[in-house]
Amino acid sequence: MVKLLKYLKPYTLFIVLAIAMLFVQANADLALPDYMSRIVNYGIQQGGVESVVPEAIRQQQMARLLLFLTPEEQDLVREAYVLIDQKSPDYRTYREKYPVLAQEPVYVLRATDRATRERLTAPLARALVVVSGMEQVMSDPSQAAGFGQALGFDLSKLPPGTDLFALLSALPAGQRDRVVAAIGERFAALGDQMVEQMAVRAVRAEYEALGMDTTRLQTAYILRVGGLMLLVTMVFVAATVTVSYLASRTAAGVARDLRRDVFARVVDFSAAEFNRFSTASLITRTTNDVMQVQMVIFLILRMALFAPIIGIGGILRALDKAPSMWWIIALAVAILVGTIMTLFSVSLPKFKMMQQLIDHLNRVVRENLSGIMVVRAFNKQRYEAERFDRVNRDLADTMLFIGRAMVTLMPVQMLVMNGLSILIIWVGAHQVAQATIRVGDMIAFLQYAIQIVFSFMMLSFMFIFLPRSFVSGDRIAEVLETEVEVRDPVQPKSLPEPFRGVVEFRNVCFRYPGAEEYVLKDITFTARPGQVTAIIGSTGSGKSTLLNLIPRFYDVTEGAVLVDGVDIREVAQHDLRARIGYIPQRGILFSGTIESNLRYGDGDAPEEVLREAVEIAQASDFVFTPDGNGLDAPVAQGGANLSGGQKQRLAIARALVRQAPIYLFDDSFSALDYRTDAALRRTLREKASRSTVIIVTQRVATIKNADQIIVLDEGRVVGKGTHQELMATCSTYREIAFSQLREEEL
Repeated sequence: MVKLLKYLKPYTLFIVLAIAMLFVQANADLALPDYMSRIVNYGIQQGGVESVVPEAIRQQQMARLLLFLTPEEQDLVREAYVLIDQKSPDYRTYREKYPVLAQEPVYVLRATDRATRERLTAPLARALVVVSGMEQVMSDPSQAAGFGQALGFDLSKLPPGTDLFALLSALPAGQRDRVVAAIGERFAALGDQMVEQMAVRAVRAEYEALGMDTTRLQTAYILRVGGLMLLVTMVFVAATVTVSYLASRTAAGVARDLRRDVFARVVDFSAAEFNRFSTASLITRTTNDVMQVQMVIFLILRMALFAPIIGIGGILRALDKAPSMWWIIALAVAILVGTIMTLFSVSLPKFKMMQQLIDHLNRVVRENLSGIMVVRAFNKQRYEAERFDRVNRDLADTMLFIGRAMVTLMPVQMLVMNGLSILIIWVGAHQVAQATIRVGDMIAFLQYAIQIVFSFMMLSFMFIFLPRSFVSGDRIAEVLETEVEVRDPVQPKSLPEPFRGVVEFRNVCFRYPGAEEYVLKDITFTARPGQVTAIIGSTGSGKSTLLNLIPRFYDVTEGAVLVDGVDIREVAQHDLRARIGYIPQRGILFSGTIESNLRYGDGDAPEEVLREAVEIAQASDFVFTPDGNGLDAPVAQGGANLSGGQKQRLAIARALVRQAPIYLFDDSFSALDYRTDAALRRTLREKASRSTVIIVTQRVATIKNADQIIVLDEGRVVGKGTHQELMATCSTYREIAFSQLREEEL
């Protein structure tokens, strides 16, 4: 899979944009629990009061607060607030906002930065709680004992109706400072968070005393934060759609490029490479394997990169909300990582096996469909069904094993997630009761924990596809990295002009790649223009192999094949094959029409040339029929709607359309009756009188009139000459001839 990373390079911009959008998506997703926490903490529990630093405070109340502040804290507070009275220029504006301003002056908070607010929070929270408590004691003396005990003073001994604030202000400065210091130490033991929560009630009560509509304040806060949540959600949705689009474009583009390059490489394969890869395997690699790579690229860009971002971000934000519950997240992550790694190690070998079994299944299906008539003729339907069933069962068992292994992943993760939720609620409830965290923070921590678990679920989902895609990627890379044995020279030579078409075999020896025995040994002959050179021999003597050396389907092992005196290995394959009309042993046609198949030989050939080629190939009787479509007649895939002889004649006509200087017939008359065979050869000799014609055949009748006959036996030339000469001098040829024809026919 790593070897295919270069295919991502053209899509670098898409990938970078997708990653950027993933960060936007993750941040938006992670922000939502925080907004929910704020709604619960501030909007619901604190009535919309977000800070214990009041926006405004009455002059009398400010005087009381200052009693419980140190001199440094008093200076900080006085600097942060400005006194508004009837003489102030903004009096009318502030009166609408704070109606109590009509009865008494009000201190209004200046525009301060965040750092100043944080410095004001702790002292004001402490002072607000003390002032609020003392006001309750003054209005309800029964609470004096409890509040006094909280402060460390016995207030119950004071006479009823005592103005506690006046009493405190009347104390000498040193004694008052000691009282303030003692109160500060007492509140420090409670913790800042609890003190701030207690102070919020005092701030809300002060807002009511100012004449502010606290219900409206709460509603406005909830709507404002809720609107931000809606906006963030819209950003999240837009980022998600954008990432999906970019990931789809990238994955589809890479898959297209892979299919293109695999197909281009396979087209360049010589016969040696086709012997290494089966057709079924190449089809699987071009389709199924590329699809696996496409899917995993999409999932990586869409999920695999998003999961760690959301997971790490969720951990950081969760710890920020409730640092004391870090161990719960660590426990859940450890269980999930252990589960995923165990399943990955178990399933990876099975994924490799699965792709091989898919190859095997495709091979069996292809053999059965292409040989269905043979299967039926020998009544082997049950045998082939059992053979298919064995392969199918092996694939099914492997997939079931993987499925059983992976199916345990989701229940384990759901169990971890639900157990995690219960544990967080249980631990968080105790901490809420102790006022160490807020309810909203606990809810946010729970949501972050669920996001963390879901990130691992996404990663585990990726682990289902990654092993198979890695195997598929390696199989594709194997094809792409296969070195083609038959290659063009770095500086190819040009064939001489005018081109004649003399083909010469000079001491040619050949063996297949990896084989030890030679198939052809010391082959030497020359085929000239205007002559028919025939090659005959028993089955397995190397006839077709010899013919395949001329268009460089294979390269010779030793010796040389020359065309017009130039070694064909020094010529570009395209230039060489452009001068050859090749007719394979099996008439292979492509889906389309007769004309489209004929134009395979020459796409620009005029219709007169096509018709002449059809006539020479003796195909007019079924092409140009009165009730037919002529050249526009459809051809099914593989020529399934034509007989063997018709396909062979159209293959010959296709080569003749090229009007090539060299024609290679690889046993291309085997499906023709003798009359059609004789008529075709006679017409061919007339129309291709200037071309070099080389015919491979097992029919003696086909080559009796050839100008030169090469007799092969076990890869060696055992006879060379005309029919009459070989009948007199070559025993191998005589045996073949007498096995086919009567003496009077010879």
